[in-house]
Amino acid sequence: MKFMIVGKGNAVTEAGELPPQELVDAMHAYNEALAKAGVLLAAEGLLPSSEGAQIAYSGGRASVLDGPFAESKELIAGFWLIQVKSREEAIEWALRVPVPPGHDGIGLDVWRVFDPSDPLDETLPEEERDRALHAHLRGDVPGA
Repeated sequence: MKFMIVGKGNAVTEAGELPPQELVDAMHAYNEALAKAGVLLAAEGLLPSSEGAQIAYSGGRASVLDGPFAESKELIAGFWLIQVKSREEAIEWALRVPVPPGHDGIGLDVWRVFDPSDPLDETLPEEERDRALHAHLRGDVPGA
């Protein structure tokens, strides 16, 4: 199963301030532990939202909104993509992420990534499992 661990942004990450060397070292050690365990697929830090853009849709038309974006607490500062055996294992890894200064109360998100090769959830009612199986075989992505 693939999971994305998402680090949230704050005023410090939005200001583009570099983290202290101790945190950089701790993040490198964490990434090395993920790699050694064979679960790391990707890990990236993101630049401030002033370097980004959002695409908004209205009436079937797209418009581009340039950053920076006002609500830094709704932004992400980085992510890890891992492949593990269970949600519990993903959470165990997330609990080991070094906590940056100034991130009290911010936390992380742990999201399961849709993967058509994942086994189906046998705890679903039969009708839902049948629908999920058909979608699985077609390679449909939920919400797309």
